[in-house]
Amino acid sequence: MRRFLPSFLIIGCLLLSACLPSESILPTETPVPSDTPLPTSTIIWFPPSATPTLLTVPTYTATPEMSPGIGSVIFTDDFSNASAWDTAASAQGSAAISRNRLTLAAEPGVYLASMNREAILSDFYAEITARPSLCRGEDSYGIVIRSTGDSFYRFTLTCSSMISVERYRSSVRLLMLEPTPSGDAPPGAPGEVRIGMWAVGNEMRLFLNGRFQFSIIDPSSPSGAFGVFVRGEGDTPVSVIFSDLIVYDVDYIPPTRTPVP
Repeated sequence: MRRFLPSFLIIGCLLLSACLPSESILPTETPVPSDTPLPTSTIIWFPPSATPTLLTVPTYTATPEMSPGIGSVIFTDDFSNASAWDTAASAQGSAAISRNRLTLAAEPGVYLASMNREAILSDFYAEITARPSLCRGEDSYGIVIRSTGDSFYRFTLTCSSMISVERYRSSVRLLMLEPTPSGDAPPGAPGEVRIGMWAVGNEMRLFLNGRFQFSIIDPSSPSGAFGVFVRGEGDTPVSVIFSDLIVYDVDYIPPTRTPVP
């Protein structure tokens, strides 16, 4: 048997539900899909900063010519004439010409040089090939230019791939460029490098394998003889083979420098 509420009770319940505050009705939350990643905050890797003041850098319309004025060949040496170079042999080292090569070998702690007796050079561009056959660490070799007895310039390569230059004047040594690393200097033996020297007036520029390395300016010795050297700095001998010397004339007048006011 069904029982029915009186109609006035039904109307009263409806009125009460309409009078409840809206906050009492809890909203149904929409579930977050499991495969949707939650939003994350954006990371600013490089936060904005104040714009720096740009430095003024000079621009050039063309690559500077580092060996200008090279002219005709004025001297060559294929190392077939032993009398053209200083040669000697002792327990400390040797300088010998054989099979179109000049070989310099020195014991540890010994410096050995061989000068060409036929060429006195002033303005020139010269190239010679050097092949270290026994060389390590601070052992060194290179070229001597503008030699006049006890005054000359010595451009040095070490077997740790460093380059430098010294000036000797009346037997007083001056280091004109501190040892500087070069990727063109062979890191030990066996190795090979084409050494180039551009010398005009009081400026001298070193090249290795045709690439410019550095420049020095010094008026002490404007001309002189050309030679090569080795020096043993470690506890083992050093030996380097030199060949294929060629010298060009250089006709070049350096630009006059504008005095700074």
